[in-house]
Parts: sequence; structure tokens; C-alpha cells
Amino acid sequence: MVAQWGVVIVAAGKGTRMGTAESKQYLALQDKPILVHTLELFQSLADTKAITLVVGEHDIDRCRNWVTQYGLDKVTAVVSGGAERQHSVHLGLKALPADIEWVMVHDGVRPLVTAEAVRRGCEAAVRAGASVLAVPVKDTIKQVNEAGVIVATPDRQSLWAIQTPQAFRRALLTHAHEEAEAEGFVGTDDAMVVERLGVPVVVAEGDYTNIKITTPEDLPYATFLLEMRKPL
Repeated sequence: MVAQWGVVIVAAGKGTRMGTAESKQYLALQDKPILVHTLELFQSLADTKAITLVVGEHDIDRCRNWVTQYGLDKVTAVVSGGAERQHSVHLGLKALPADIEWVMVHDGVRPLVTAEAVRRGCEAAVRAGASVLAVPVKDTIKQVNEAGVIVATPDRQSLWAIQTPQAFRRALLTHAHEEAEAEGFVGTDDAMVVERLGVPVVVAEGDYTNIKITTPEDLPYATFLLEMRKPL
């Protein structure tokens, strides 16, 4: 039996590095908002059963309007986020239909993830219980102290840049979030809250084009990548 997936799209952050009055997830990328590109990808996947969209409280109405405007009928809930990304994910998990067994968590500002990469991540999660998309680090990485002095050079072969979606058995991720909330722990991604339970999280290879749109120079690059994907 093919797993049916729920997807939590996290788009509640304001983001200051873009330097715009508008939150980055709502900026236009070609002819539509960045967030809509992201939602359309998961809408198109046959294994997606339901999508929960987590946004800022004041953005709920316009996002619900976009759900209707763009025919995103797999979006079953648009909910307000929490103080931290982790809290927003937990709220999104709770809003998914009760019968969803597997879940992906994805950044709303990663509109260029491919269906093939999502499939690799989901297959890895079904095998292992938890997976993240990631790509090998290309650059040499230095660990630097508060004074700006290099203190270590980790082996590049062991370093991967982590992406989303991250995929999990829902019961596992829910338990991990409940434990983190009870203990006041806040991690930087969902894999981190699962890892602290001692549960292995495997890596599935992503794509270098699965960029997170964060700073002004990311927008023209994202536009270029979209143009490259158009059929000749």
C-alpha cells in the first residue's frame, strides 16, 4: 500500500534579511507569490492527502483566498503559527486529519524542491521512520569563536547542508514535539527534536537548486532556475 502523506508548510516567519516590508514568502516570483509555487508542488503530488499551511495571524485571510484562487484543494487547514518555527510545526501537525500516518514538514520559501527529491525523502522515511533532504557541503567549513578566530576545520566529507522537506512517521514527530515542548527545548529543525530522543534520522540526497529564498540575491536566482525548468 502506498503511504498517504500529510504536509505541514511553515510560512509564519517575518524574515528580516530580505529587507522588504512584505514577508518574503509573499513576494512575487514570476507571476505568483513564492508561497503559492511551494503549495502547488505539493498539491501536484499523488501521495499528498492533506496540506496544513501555517502562517501569521494577520495573513490567514489572504492565504485562504489564494487557496481558492489557485485551486489548492488539498490544503485542508490554514492556521496561525507560534512564537518559534518549532511551535508552528507542532500546531500544523495537530491540524492535519487524524488518519494521516506519515508527514512532511517543508519551508514555505523553498519553492524549487522537485517531485523527485520529495519522493526520495519519503521513501527513505518509510524505510527508516525519519529522513531529511540534504546535499554534501561543497566549501571548506571553519568553526570560529567569538573573537573571530578559527578553532576547528571539520572534515568536509562528513558535512551535509540540510534542506526540507523533512519526513517522518507522524506519531514519532508528534511525540518528539510533545517532549520538546514539555522540556522547554527549541531546536533549529524537526530532525533535531527527533534526534534528541535517540532516534536515527537518515539523509536522502536533495538538489542544490532547492534553495531557501532568504536574501535579495536569492530572488533573481530563483527566477533563473524556474526559467531553466520551462520546456523548450
